Amino acid sequence: MTSLKLEIQQSPPFSSAEEETLLNLLRTSDCLNRALQLKIRPFGLTGTQYNVLRILRGAHPQGLPCSAIGDRMIAAEPDITRLLARLKRLKLIRQHRDRRDRRVVLTEITESGLELLEAMDPAVRSAPRELLGHIQGSDLAELIRLLELARHPCADKPQPR
Repeated sequence: MTSLKLEIQQSPPFSSAEEETLLNLLRTSDCLNRALQLKIRPFGLTGTQYNVLRILRGAHPQGLPCSAIGDRMIAAEPDITRLLARLKRLKLIRQHRDRRDRRVVLTEITESGLELLEAMDPAVRSAPRELLGHIQGSDLAELIRLLELARHPCADKPQPR
């Protein structure tokens, strides 16, 4: 196992254990994200677009307003409107005004979007085991606990959009 200092070729020590931990989290997140992108890219989507389609599949058939989609994103997306416009051009989503409140625009996944996700499911579902299967179950549970604890200072802060 390689230490972060060797990976990033840093010779001076980290200024604190917190700094080393934060940099390890960022490096690991990037590594896992890139591996997941390689699974998604052959289907013509970005990870963010895939995330939106998964959210909308979970809300199918009702759909969701833009703000609810943004709240459920894994990573904050500053321009959700443009992201949805791209998915709409690809005919993977459709949008319409809510019948009860005309100010609200609901976004729904289309049949084409559902079919694309279904085609992607085997490749994407294999990723967690491929990327994290070498870690024992009790260690995974501890990692989840620690990651949730690490996010605690961010919990009350609004996510940037």
